[in-house]
Amino acid sequence: MLAEFDGQMRRHSLAAPGAGIEADARITRVVSDRLGWNGVIWSDLSDRDADATIAVEVERFAARGHPWEWKYHSYDRPTDLPDRLRAAGFIAGEVEAVLVAEVSELRIDTAPPSGVELMPVRDQAGTDALVQVHDEVFGGSYHAVGKAVLAGIVSDPPSTAAVVAIAETRPVAAGRVEFPEGTDFATIEGGGTLAEWRGRGIFRSLVAYRAALASRRGYRYLQVDASSESRPILLRLGFVELCKTIPFRHETSSGQSMRTDPAKRTGTPD
Repeated sequence: MLAEFDGQMRRHSLAAPGAGIEADARITRVVSDRLGWNGVIWSDLSDRDADATIAVEVERFAARGHPWEWKYHSYDRPTDLPDRLRAAGFIAGEVEAVLVAEVSELRIDTAPPSGVELMPVRDQAGTDALVQVHDEVFGGSYHAVGKAVLAGIVSDPPSTAAVVAIAETRPVAAGRVEFPEGTDFATIEGGGTLAEWRGRGIFRSLVAYRAALASRRGYRYLQVDASSESRPILLRLGFVELCKTIPFRHETSSGQSMRTDPAKRTGTPD
C-alpha cells in the first residue's frame, strides 16, 4: 500500500485542476497560481546531492514568487532531510499521520446522530456554509478554500465533493473529498466540527458519507493526513498508518497555502 501511495500520489501524481506537475529523476513538484498550492511532493535524494538539490528548488520557487512548501514524508531520504530543510530556511509545520483505508472495508452506512442532517454541497450557499464552519473551527478566513471547492464541484467530472452537517438550522461540521485522476486514492480533507457538537458521532458520519462517495466513484483507497486529535478515531474506523508527514514552508513565503491550511487535513475530534 505504501508503494502504491508513493507512486500514485507523490512520484507520478497527476495535476489537479488549475495546477501542473513537473518531474525529473530526483524531484516531483506541483506548480500553480498564487491561490493554489505550490511545492515539492516527492524527492529521492542522497547525502551527496541533497543540499544542492534543495538550493536549486529554493531558487526555482523564489523566481515564481509564490508561497511554497516541501512536503516531507518520514521514509524520505536522506534520513536527516528535515535538518537540511531547516538549515536551508524552511519552517516545519505540524506533524501529521498519513492514514489509508480500503474503501471496501469501511462502514459506509454510519448515520449522523439524531437531529443532525448531512447536506451535500452543490452551490455557493453550500460552500459558504462549509467556509463558515472552517472559519470557526480552524480560525482565519477560508474564502479561497470555498472558491476551490466550488470549482471542483462544478467541474466535469467533479474533482471534489463536500458535505455540511446541519443541526438546529446551523452548519456545525463540514468536510470534503478530493478525487485525483489516474489514482486508486480518494483523499478526505477538512474534517471540522464545532466544539460544542463534538463527541456525538458527527465526525464518523462525515467519514462514512465521503467513503460512500469514493466507493461510487470506484476508488480503492481513502487517504487522509490526520492530526493527532483525529488519528485515534480514524484508526478505530479501520484506517492504517503508512508514515508521518511534515509540511516545510520556506521562510521567504508569505500568505497561506492550501495544503498547510488546517482545513486541508482531518483535524478536529469527534
